[in-house]
Order: sequence, then C-alpha cells, then structure tokens
Amino acid sequence: MLSNLLIVLPIFALILTGWVARRCNALGPNATREVNRLVVYLALPALLFDIMSKADPAEIWQPGFILAFSAGCAAIFALTLLIRLRQGCDLADAAIDALNASYANTGFIGFPLVLAVLGNAAMGATLVATIVTVCVLFAIAIVLIESGLQSGARRRDIVRKTLVSLLKNPLLVAPALGAAVMLSGLRLPETLDTYLGLLGGAAAPCALVALGLFLAENTERSRAGAGSSAGSGSAVQSALVLLKLVAQPAVTWVVAVPVLGLSSTLAYTAVLLAALPTGTGPFMLAQFYQREALLTGRVVLISTVLSLVTVSTFLSLPLG
Repeated sequence: MLSNLLIVLPIFALILTGWVARRCNALGPNATREVNRLVVYLALPALLFDIMSKADPAEIWQPGFILAFSAGCAAIFALTLLIRLRQGCDLADAAIDALNASYANTGFIGFPLVLAVLGNAAMGATLVATIVTVCVLFAIAIVLIESGLQSGARRRDIVRKTLVSLLKNPLLVAPALGAAVMLSGLRLPETLDTYLGLLGGAAAPCALVALGLFLAENTERSRAGAGSSAGSGSAVQSALVLLKLVAQPAVTWVVAVPVLGLSSTLAYTAVLLAALPTGTGPFMLAQFYQREALLTGRVVLISTVLSLVTVSTFLSLPLG
C-alpha cells in the first residue's frame, strides 16, 4: 500500500503545488485559464499526436478495452441522467450531473498516473479512453444540454454547432492527424520529433498544476456560495462522487473481467482509468452554460481529494 501511495504521491503533489501557488497568490487569477489553455491547445495535443503517430495499430484498436471502458461511462451517465430527470431536474442540468458522475480525468491525471504505474505500453489504451471521454461523452452531453435549452426548430443548428465544435477540438484533431501519420507508415523528422517530445512533455506537469489552480479557485467559490445550496445539494454531490469513484470502476470491472474476460493488464488499465476523479471538462461546460457550476466544482474538488485514497487502494490490489 505504501509503495503504491509513493507512486501516486508526486502526481497529487503537483496538484497541491498549483493549489498552494494560487492560494498564496504566487500565480494570479488568470493563471488557471492560461495554464489550462497551454495544456489543451498546445502540450496535450502534442502528446496525443506523438503517442498516436508512433503507436502500433494493434495497441489502439482494442475492441474489448474500448467496450469495457465505454460501457462503464455509458452505464453511469445513463443511470444518473435517468435518476435526475425523475427527480424533476431539467434535461440540461441532468446532462451536466450525468457528466459529473461519468467523466473520468483521463487527460490531466490519467496519462501521468498510467505512465508511472504501467509504463508506455498502456499509453495507447489511455489515449483511447481520453478520446472516448473528451470527445464522445462530451459531445453527447453538449447535444443533450443544447436540446434542453433550445426549441425543436433549432435541432439542425444544434447538430451543426456540435459537429463544428468537435472538428475544432484540438484533443480530437491531434490524435486524428497522428493516426494518419501512423497509417501512412511515415517517420517524423528528428527535429519535429524532438519538438513534439519537449512540448508534449509539458502536458502532464502543467495539467496537474492547472488542476491545482482550478481547485484553489473553486474552494473560494464554494466558501462564497456556502449555505446557498445545502441539504439536497449536498446529497446530490455526495451521490455523484460515489457514482464516479465507486460505481463506474465497479461496472467497468464487471464488463472487463466476468463478461469480456480481458487480459489482466487491459482490465487493470480500464478499471484504473474509470476510477479516476471527475475531470475539469464538466465544470467548463457548466460554467459556459451557467448551469450547476457550483455543484460541479464541488464534485471535481471532492472527488479529486478522495481519489487519493480510492486510487491508492485500487493500486494496492494485485494486477492478476
């Protein structure tokens, strides 16, 4: 247990570094946005392109892994959506809550964690999980939110706007271009390869520091909004955190092991990624649409803190 905690500790230490830097005002209020933009538009796309362009197609096309991880996301997303709708929540808010319960932080925490625990061999699977989460799950949530907010006459506009946003998403474009390079059989020039390595190498540390900055700002927002939504709001956020940290990895394990019988490494990777806390994507969406932003921020904060215990516990389990 202690050795596994030591593996995870540097990752959470980087998050803490960002949190302390913001709380001490070493980095200003615009740091969260700018560091996050550095990760999303430059460093992480470079890493995704680099990984995909050098990947073995057999590493990427793993139907069993894709099915197991996607099934965990889909089951929790659909269950949360249904429950919230039955509780009288409108479609837009219910979609954001469903995203809170199923959107694993594969981009910011997944890559550095899996690299530390399983090495480069699991990077292809982590990339696939990131695409499923950041592109597919996010797109479904956007369609549902827009459907809840817009009239039936604008359905065509909803589809068009969603497609345009996906085509402009660097986290989708970069691995797509990398896949084209991989399938072509071409090798990148050494200078370009070095450039991508340097830029992509900044993705993990900057992403973790950015997450710490975000959590520090969210702590301030949560205190400012304390008392405005206690009671039922507290119950909802607790349920969403439980679904994310416990139910999603449990469902993923059931699909990966008893149902599909995946290899121990693939199953372990799928469950580990499913066990990650809620990413910042749902908060960005909630803030953009001005729906459930405070609740979403609290879920990200609480699930991230608690995942230090839950992920460390999972890592202590045998691989086989």
